[in-house]
Amino acid sequence: MKKKLVSILTAGAVVSAMAAGCVAVSADSTVESAAESAAEAAVAPETVGTGSKGTIKIWVADAAVKFTSQQVQSFIDSTDGAADWSYTVEPVGEGDAASNMITDVEAGADIYTFAQDQIARLVAAGALEEVNPDDVDSVKSENDEGAITAATVGDTLYAHPITSDNGYFLYYDKSVVTDPSDLDTILSDCEKAGKNFYMEINNGWYQPAFFFGTGCKLLYETDNDGNFTSCTVDYASDAGVTALKEMIKVKSSSAFQNGSSAGKATNVGAIVDGTWDASTVKELLGDNYACAKLPSFKGEDGKTYQMSGFGGYKLLGEKPQEDEDKLAVCDQLTGYLSGEEVQAARYKDLGWGPSNKAVQASDAVKADEALSALADQLQYDIPQGQYPNDYWTLATGLGDDVIQGNLTADTSDDDLMKALQTFQDTCASYAES
Repeated sequence: MKKKLVSILTAGAVVSAMAAGCVAVSADSTVESAAESAAEAAVAPETVGTGSKGTIKIWVADAAVKFTSQQVQSFIDSTDGAADWSYTVEPVGEGDAASNMITDVEAGADIYTFAQDQIARLVAAGALEEVNPDDVDSVKSENDEGAITAATVGDTLYAHPITSDNGYFLYYDKSVVTDPSDLDTILSDCEKAGKNFYMEINNGWYQPAFFFGTGCKLLYETDNDGNFTSCTVDYASDAGVTALKEMIKVKSSSAFQNGSSAGKATNVGAIVDGTWDASTVKELLGDNYACAKLPSFKGEDGKTYQMSGFGGYKLLGEKPQEDEDKLAVCDQLTGYLSGEEVQAARYKDLGWGPSNKAVQASDAVKADEALSALADQLQYDIPQGQYPNDYWTLATGLGDDVIQGNLTADTSDDDLMKALQTFQDTCASYAES
């Protein structure tokens, strides 16, 4: 268990930039982005201020460096003694942070953002400190369930959620689609209007919407080195056949177009896509722009299934510390950067969807139709874990078999099951030593 200091703070000033590309902040200096000071930084990186107790290194995405530096400054200004430390904010994206941390934990950041699919590797590598036990209840109560699940390994909370904004849902033309909650209705409405329905069924990220929707599982576990050690998969089942038949039915619609990029879509009646394309879809649909969670569908077994899939979250983690003073400051700063006020500001400045339930309930976020639809959808999704590179190729192959007509409505259940058994066995083989 962590030891918490009763008091960690005195007075002083600073955020420092130790390397090119960082943003420097101090109690008596203005915030400066890497782009704004690139010339100076390239010539001679400089330190702004010198905290007497050492430096706390923070890694965030490039786009969040300036914002985070401003928030660190606010933390200094509002927290007694925070200025005893220097702080560097460096541009290391969520996709790279975990690999860098695992490669050299000691040289890594003290606080860093990372994608939820990396958490197991980070814990196994000893690169994540568990969330302070004193803070666990508040973190769990303040953030949505999906984000908390993504930040948890076993029964232990290892990170603070900062976003719940990576997933897919339905954009639709409300002058065309009469009931966005039902997949058959969506397809029928698009067919009648001569409009297109887009979904990328040969993509391993979107494709599970059918299979997870019927209750199938496809999960991997990894060791410290990122090697896949086990696979839980049950696509070769009655539930899997039901999902595959629904994929085939969708493909057979005259409205169907295989794709998920709004920028490449034409004549759109509906499209399964993410928040990153919201502005593009708004431009395509104009006043008829609307969003909803993924629809449900009625399987050939007569049961109704809610489409599911993957959800993605950004998390803020801490490296374990030997210095209890430093650990205490890191705990406070991590809590601050992941808290309600900063999540609200992050949404306003960067457009990142919050995991904090109070911010999600704010007028500004509720007015964001795309984020509201995604929030509804994430209740049915699972956080994306790590998957072998070969899985994505395999999923493309399964989808291509549907698109190219190798698997059709005339294919027998036995042959569909054989195709799924081959898929399942191959998935499992990726985790065999």
